[in-house]
Amino acid sequence: MDGANVDKVAVDDARRALREIFPETPLQLNEHLSRRFDAQVWLKREDLSPVRSYKIRGAFNFFRKAMAAGGRGRTFVCASAGNHAQGFAFVCRHFAVPGIVFMPVTTPQQKIDKTRMFGGEFITIRLIGDIFDQCYAAANAYVEETGSVMVPPFDHAHIIEGQATVAAEIFSQLPKGSVPDLLILPVGGGGLASGVTGYLQEQLPPEAFVLVEPEGAPSLRRSLEAGTPVRLPKVDNFVDGAAVARVGDLNFEALKRFSPEQVLLAPENAICLTIAEMLNLEGLVLEPAGALSITALEILGTERLQGKTVVAVVSGGNFDFERLPDVKERAMRYSGLKKYFILRLAQRPGALRDFLNLLGAEDDISRFEYLKKSARNFGSILIGIETKDPANFKELIRRFEAADLGYQDITDNEILANLII
Repeated sequence: MDGANVDKVAVDDARRALREIFPETPLQLNEHLSRRFDAQVWLKREDLSPVRSYKIRGAFNFFRKAMAAGGRGRTFVCASAGNHAQGFAFVCRHFAVPGIVFMPVTTPQQKIDKTRMFGGEFITIRLIGDIFDQCYAAANAYVEETGSVMVPPFDHAHIIEGQATVAAEIFSQLPKGSVPDLLILPVGGGGLASGVTGYLQEQLPPEAFVLVEPEGAPSLRRSLEAGTPVRLPKVDNFVDGAAVARVGDLNFEALKRFSPEQVLLAPENAICLTIAEMLNLEGLVLEPAGALSITALEILGTERLQGKTVVAVVSGGNFDFERLPDVKERAMRYSGLKKYFILRLAQRPGALRDFLNLLGAEDDISRFEYLKKSARNFGSILIGIETKDPANFKELIRRFEAADLGYQDITDNEILANLII
C-alpha cells in the first residue's frame, strides 16, 4: 500500500476470508436519524462484530498474512487496553497461536476480563505501567528481546487493508444504484479512515468523505494543518477508543489529500449526548468512539444533510455501564438541561427559603453543598439545578439578578468543575 492506494483485490480477498469468523455487519437505514435530518441515514454497524468493534478486521488480516508467511510457530504481541486487544485475542484463539497483551495497570477489570474471555488459553495478559505509553514501551522491549511479532493497532499496511473491508461491504449492501453523498468516518490512529477512503477513492470524490475526531484529541486535524504528522502535547482520554496523540505515518500518507476542514471535531460532551439519546431512543449501545460519526451528523446539521444519502460508520459498542452516570451528567450539561452555580447567600434566617422561591416549576435541585460555613455575614453554596427546557435557565438567571443574588455559573469552567463537582 502506498499513500492513499489500497489494493482492491487484496481487500476483496480479506473480505472473503473474514467470513471464516463472522458474517458481514449490517448496514441499516435508521428511521429516527433519517427523519431528524430529512435524509437517508445509513449506519454501518461495526458494533455488531464478535468483539463489538471493527478492530477484529485488521487483526485478522494481519494474522492471516503472518500465517501464510510461516508465522505459526511465533508469539504475537500487542499493546492495548481496548478494542484492539479484544480483536487481537479473538484472532489468536481462532488461529490457535500464543499472544501476549500488554495493558496498563490502570485498565478497568471489565476490559481485562473481556480480553481474556475472547483469547482463552491462547492469551497472556501483562499489566505494566500506569499509562499507555509505558505499556507500549514495555511491549516493544519484549518484542525486541524475544523476536516476537508486534501487531500494531493502525499503522501497518495489513491492518489498513483489513479495515478497508468495511468499505467493500458498504457498497455491496447499499440498494442497487445508490451511492452515498457523504460517508462519515471516525478517526483515532487513522487505520479505518485510511482503508475506507483508499478503497473508495475511485467511487467517491474527496469531498464526499467526512472525518471526525474527538475535540480533545485532534491528531489528524493538527497534522493536516501542519502538513506532517504531529504529536499532541495533551490528549483528553474520555473517548478512549479514538484518543490518539499521533496519527500513524502510513495513515497520514493515506489521508493527507484531505483538507483540515474535512475533519470535524466533536466535543466530548456532545458525544455523551449522542450516547444517551441513541440508548434511550434506539436501544443502541455505543462507546464514545462509536458515537463519533453520529455526533458528526449533528455538527453538519439538516441544511447540509437534507435530501442526501449518508453512511455513518458506527465503529464500536464496548461501553462500560459504570460510566453511564458521568455520560448522563455531561450530556445534560451540553444540552443546557443542567447547570452548576456557586451562590453567595446571606447568613440570616429565611435566606435559603427566599432562594428556593426563585426556582421555577420545572427546576429541580440535584446538588446542594455548603462550601464555606465560617463566614459571619455570607456563605458560599454549590448548587446543581436540572430543568426540562434550557430556556428555563434564562428566566432563572433573570430572577437571580432581579433579587440581587450573588452567583457564578461554573457549568463550563472545567478547572472549577473538576475540583468541586
